Amino acid sequence: MDLSIPERLTDACRDVPERLAWLARLPESLHGLERRWSLTLGVPFDSPEVSCAWVAPVTLATGGSAVLKLGMPHMEGQHEIDGLRFWRGDPTVRLIDADDDLGAMLIERCEPGTPLRALPELEQDVVVARLLRRLWRSPAAPHSFRPLSALTALWSSETLAQAERWPDAGLVRAGLYLLHDLPRNAPANVLLATDLHAGNILRAEREPWLAIDPKPFVGDPAYDATQHLLNCEARLRSQPEPTIRRFADLLEVSHDRVRQWMFARAATAAGGTGMDDWLMGLARALAP
Repeated sequence: MDLSIPERLTDACRDVPERLAWLARLPESLHGLERRWSLTLGVPFDSPEVSCAWVAPVTLATGGSAVLKLGMPHMEGQHEIDGLRFWRGDPTVRLIDADDDLGAMLIERCEPGTPLRALPELEQDVVVARLLRRLWRSPAAPHSFRPLSALTALWSSETLAQAERWPDAGLVRAGLYLLHDLPRNAPANVLLATDLHAGNILRAEREPWLAIDPKPFVGDPAYDATQHLLNCEARLRSQPEPTIRRFADLLEVSHDRVRQWMFARAATAAGGTGMDDWLMGLARALAP
């Protein structure tokens, strides 16, 4: 069994006591899961897309293949297991088994597993939009999923904590206002993936493309456009409005709401949460 820890995961745990404790327990957790689920573990994946979990291919007792994932303590990914249970492989990877206490998932392996990033961005738009429209369903009450406002409140507090670094206080405050206001006046509330982009969509045999790594929250469908769009930097730099409008049309959601969400995310991220400076230029281009 390969118990190597990818450097990106170690970096993500640094200086956070809860995550460091989780990392120290990781070998014991893996040994226990190996025995309980009769697994043979492979070498863990080590790519820019894998930074918040230990993820590796595994061989099952039957000879079949799967993927074992143990997520570190992480607010955004807290309900990934619940989300995979809710979607039941439509159109996500299927959940084979799980240990909720450990945050451990045994999930379907995508073969050949080519990321959607291999396609041109205009083709990515179409695939991402199709998957998001299939994901958007309203969970029946009672359910465990948190409202999108819980995520935007976290991001707002992170931005406010960096107030001395704000490059344009007026734009950042406008973005913070929208982070508070947009979740409250959503025209619909559905279960969102919140982190669906071309790196989290893999080529598979069961379907042409399957979504992985959902971070589910209940809220405005227009929000779910933002993560893919923020990965289309060149187009957003040169043609922000047409790029947003095209994707909103593919999603069949309000262009204006997607534009507001994009402004809010760009303005508050550029306000000090660690994203690239180009986002302030995007915020200025989209400013209401």
